[in-house]
Amino acid sequence: MIDAEFWKGRRVFLTGHTGFKGAWLSLLLTRLGAEVTGYALAPPTNPSLFAILDLGPDIDDIRGDVRDLAHLSASMNRADPEVVLHLAAQPIVRTSYEEPVETFSSNVMGTVHALEACRTLRALQAIVIVTSDKVYQNDGRAAGYQESDRLGSADPYSTSKACAELVTASYRATAFAQDRGGPALATARAGNVIGGGDWSRDRLLPDLAQSLIAGRSPVIRNPMATRPWQHVLDCLAGYLVLTQRLAAGPGFSGAWNIGPDGDGMATVGEISDQLVSLNGGAPRWMRDTRQHPHEEALLWLDTSEARRRLGWRPVVPLAEALRWTFDWYRIHAGGGDARAVSERQIDELLVRNRTQPAAAS
Repeated sequence: MIDAEFWKGRRVFLTGHTGFKGAWLSLLLTRLGAEVTGYALAPPTNPSLFAILDLGPDIDDIRGDVRDLAHLSASMNRADPEVVLHLAAQPIVRTSYEEPVETFSSNVMGTVHALEACRTLRALQAIVIVTSDKVYQNDGRAAGYQESDRLGSADPYSTSKACAELVTASYRATAFAQDRGGPALATARAGNVIGGGDWSRDRLLPDLAQSLIAGRSPVIRNPMATRPWQHVLDCLAGYLVLTQRLAAGPGFSGAWNIGPDGDGMATVGEISDQLVSLNGGAPRWMRDTRQHPHEEALLWLDTSEARRRLGWRPVVPLAEALRWTFDWYRIHAGGGDARAVSERQIDELLVRNRTQPAAAS
């Protein structure tokens, strides 16, 4: 699973390090001993996980926009990374309806710029472009989507991520063709990640946890929508294992689904019920009956290829992922040490990773 020796001293360039997943990944990588250069805009929320964890002193913290190719390229060249992890994006579906130009420019051209900046890097071994489970053309099927299924969607966010997949495939076939000695290049498609420190707008778990801790009844938009739920650390572990495989040799470039086991599939209502239970059973949630933009009723990933070929699988069951998430918000709300609880959860993840079977070939 995660190979701590691989990451010790490894030079990593991480875009989007001030966001929710990026901040968790920065802490995880520094915990593994990697030398991290982060490139991102200022934290997108206030409060922000990046600030709460006080990550600035632990990494080379560069503020910049992935749409600024000259600055991004110069920053990458100075860092001389062996690994590039591209997470920077406009990540909110509902925001994409209001700001489609911002969404397409950040998610499509931002990916183009990240890949273009990689072309001049001499020590680069592996590139991972993070997209989304929403890249698939959703036909309402009950079976999970596989990496070879058709891409495409209606909302601007999902479409922008499908475009990022096509951009990456083009660079993989040309600038980074493996038969020409280029670095290995893959995309990672993940589902709904949960964990402490997410304050993004319209996120279910932050809204639930904060409302319950404050004694308010949460308001839920679509309780019957079924989604794959996964703790953010399980998802990030998948990115790191994929990177290790890419750096080890040819054969792993391409698209990969990184998602939960079957127990991770649950409706929004079921997730809400479990959070209420963790809070002692009250207050109960209420349904929001107002009109909202379209959301798919069912979406989940077939992650059998990642388990079979990467040797990765999630190690935090859904019930525990919810408890870890709620505990984080509860401790933070009570004035506790959020970094300490984050590090404890990372250390527990790494212990569980070390006890997993050897990776498949």
